[in-house]
Amino acid sequence: MPTLDRNGVKIHYEIAGSGPALILTHGYSATAQMWAGQIDPLKDHFTVITWDMRGHGQSDYPPDQAAYSEAATVEDMAALLDAVGAKDAVVGGLSLGGYMSLAFHATYPERTRALLIIDTGPGYKNDQARDGWNQTAIARAERFEKDGLPDTSKASAEVRQARHRDATGLARAARGMLTQKNARVIESLPTVAVPSVVIVGANDTPFLAASDYMAAKIPGAKKALIADAGHSANIDQPEAFNTALVGFLKHAGLMS
Repeated sequence: MPTLDRNGVKIHYEIAGSGPALILTHGYSATAQMWAGQIDPLKDHFTVITWDMRGHGQSDYPPDQAAYSEAATVEDMAALLDAVGAKDAVVGGLSLGGYMSLAFHATYPERTRALLIIDTGPGYKNDQARDGWNQTAIARAERFEKDGLPDTSKASAEVRQARHRDATGLARAARGMLTQKNARVIESLPTVAVPSVVIVGANDTPFLAASDYMAAKIPGAKKALIADAGHSANIDQPEAFNTALVGFLKHAGLMS
């Protein structure tokens, strides 16, 4: 499996298919494995890049807390595009991966052909609400530091699939990547000028209002509600999810 060296941090990634680049980023405490059901519908039309964020799966778990940040994640994504020779890509992800996709667009709009925002929140304009989110993220880090890897048998599907070497990377990722510092991402939504789709599981209650908000704020955004699906809509209902995804890509002229 290929790895990318990012200033001494090895990033694991996988490539399938050929054509224009499409990069999918997993959610917090998941891995690239969560996208297995999307490879076949996409690989005949795109060079599909899936990867493990730093602190997750088969990527490195650097000991320096400063190595984990939104900015570092965005630069990892840009470096992955460079590694496959892509000047731009369809950029998408689930949950934290969707947030990082929005952050990538905010940093590199010229490298973003389209956005796939799945079971995701765009962050907070309100400082108090952001502080509450950050407190929850830090509490997750503290649990990983205290208890190690948890029993995930009752977690959402993408987390149940994930395999991590230990809990240290997840703890540091929670502190540095899951926490948010400002309103940059949510305030960037009206500036999005590329085809965008917001996909959410109908049972993913914590993310329904956020999905409506993004669909309203991103100019021209499409929205797809996946029935009988929770936070991992692409795994819970893969056929319905893939139909919605492929339909959007075809409508946007990105897939024949």
